[in-house]
Amino acid sequence: MDLIIETPRLLLRKMRLEDAEALFEMDKNPEVHKYLWQQPFTEIQEIEAYIEMVNNQYLTNKIGRFSTILKETNALIGWTGIKYVNDHVENGNTNFYDYGYRLNQKFWNKGYATEASKAWLEYGFNQMNIEEMNAYTHAENGASNRVLEKVGFTFIENYPDKDGVIWKWWQMKNDGFYNFLNKS
Repeated sequence: MDLIIETPRLLLRKMRLEDAEALFEMDKNPEVHKYLWQQPFTEIQEIEAYIEMVNNQYLTNKIGRFSTILKETNALIGWTGIKYVNDHVENGNTNFYDYGYRLNQKFWNKGYATEASKAWLEYGFNQMNIEEMNAYTHAENGASNRVLEKVGFTFIENYPDKDGVIWKWWQMKNDGFYNFLNKS
């Protein structure tokens, strides 16, 4: 899989082991994990194992999370992308396409998540012919919820996880993406 997606400011490419240091910097920050089960990474080996898992997803599912690079500086700002969820049940669902992103805190509030999201949705619906894309966010994560709403996802419902934490389930259908594009 040699997929590379470019946006005006970003380069989206497969994760590589050389990305471990930058991804570890992001994932050891408790603020980044505030709405992600509050378990920041404590050892770089955790990131290396994550990169290996994502690379296996590329092989198995032909898609996965991608390193997201700021073209101007070549800085890795986090990851974005489509994942095929078949390894767990989320809100009663499995075997579905999930859109997600995680950015290093120093790159928040600059429009990068929105820019990457639009590119990934276009790729997922136009190139992969996905019929339905899902996403889920912590109910209190206002910034992530706004990004999903901004790029055209529809809020479906709140649901509790196994610990009683409330999450939001989002969805976009392929035809909804075209309607969104025509409005933008």
